[in-house]
Amino acid sequence: MRYAEVKRFLLAKLKKELPQHLSYHSVEHVKDVINSCKQIAKHENVKGLELKLLLTAALFHDSGFLVNSKNHEQLSCDIARQYLPLYDYDNEQIERICGMIMATKVPQKPHNHLEEIICDADLDYLGREDFFTIGDKLFDELCVYGILNTEDEWNELQVKFLEAHNYFTKTAIQLRKDKKDKHIKMVKSKLGKK
Repeated sequence: MRYAEVKRFLLAKLKKELPQHLSYHSVEHVKDVINSCKQIAKHENVKGLELKLLLTAALFHDSGFLVNSKNHEQLSCDIARQYLPLYDYDNEQIERICGMIMATKVPQKPHNHLEEIICDADLDYLGREDFFTIGDKLFDELCVYGILNTEDEWNELQVKFLEAHNYFTKTAIQLRKDKKDKHIKMVKSKLGKK
């Protein structure tokens, strides 16, 4: 598995070809998820081959946006199946990577430890200091798609999403849950809710 090479290739492709209106599902988001995977994996004692598979899944998890925002997880798997054999990934490894990619589909449904880690990494920002900065990017993107029109609609959606969301790994629960709970209160206060 030539991860460093496929990472160079795919990040360049995403940078060049992702639609400009994707303010959230961007190269920065992909890099953020890769870094969050590394951090969680370190605490969860994941290394070697398993770590490479996890980081590859993080690299490809939103590549489907190159084609379409609808069913982008499935499209991401198609892209992974297309390119990963060129970088010495075998079929079994690719299918494990696709399992991780599909686990990130909301509502998240991980079936194993690596899938739990990528799910937590994908939504790591929910319990971080940069929650509102990153959230604004997602709000802008959803407005472009016509999914949302007002800030109140966005805040209603966020409360619903945050309350339904759970972290899976001990690490994410320990590092992010308390801050995420504070964010729920802050968003509710914007809506005048308790």
